[in-house]
Amino acid sequence: MKFAPLIEKLTTVANEAQLRSCFMDYAGELVGATAWGLDLLDRRAQVIESDLWGVPDTFHDRYQDIGRDADQISQQMIKHQVPVHNLSVYSQQDWHQSTLYQSIFRVYGVEHGLAAPLVGNGYLIGGVYFLRGKDWPAFYDGDLIQLSALCLHLSVRLAMFRLAVAPSLVNGLTPRELDISELVAQGCSNREIALKLNISRDAVKQVLKRMFRKLNVSARAEMVAKLKA
Repeated sequence: MKFAPLIEKLTTVANEAQLRSCFMDYAGELVGATAWGLDLLDRRAQVIESDLWGVPDTFHDRYQDIGRDADQISQQMIKHQVPVHNLSVYSQQDWHQSTLYQSIFRVYGVEHGLAAPLVGNGYLIGGVYFLRGKDWPAFYDGDLIQLSALCLHLSVRLAMFRLAVAPSLVNGLTPRELDISELVAQGCSNREIALKLNISRDAVKQVLKRMFRKLNVSARAEMVAKLKA
């Protein structure tokens, strides 16, 4: 999975509609999926926008009929707010015996599923989903790690739109600065930010200093407040 082209495009979108369009246009090919989707949620975790490409509309209808409780992949993603795939939740045997597989996936020739969360300001604001057919390779744990980077960028952009951050401020920040500003808004420490972004704590400190200068602020809370203003 090589997400750099998509991540670069995401830095140019101006609203949620453009973000959805950008993701749906490019994500499936980059992941190597036969079907993919994006859900956006409100503060009550209710779906307000939903896109699903690559499967018939009846796939979604069947999914609604069996209910989300039968979808342990999405349930684990929501509970732990981390990317998961079918074989990180089920054994191979249990997966093929599950209601989700028997009632939906098998019917539509889908063998593998992956779900990843979009998180903003500490709560779930969306999810992305990828499916592969029977002749495609299974998702593996390395895919989850790579997908986390894309989801972080999606989460940052979406959270900024939800907070109605001034476009002039967003456009003046680099993708890395946007990532860090979102994690600061979630209450993460420098150490936690460094671990999430796989960079050093010194690098986090340097980025924050640069952001303080750009935004003309002197504290983290002041920075978050200004981006929300």
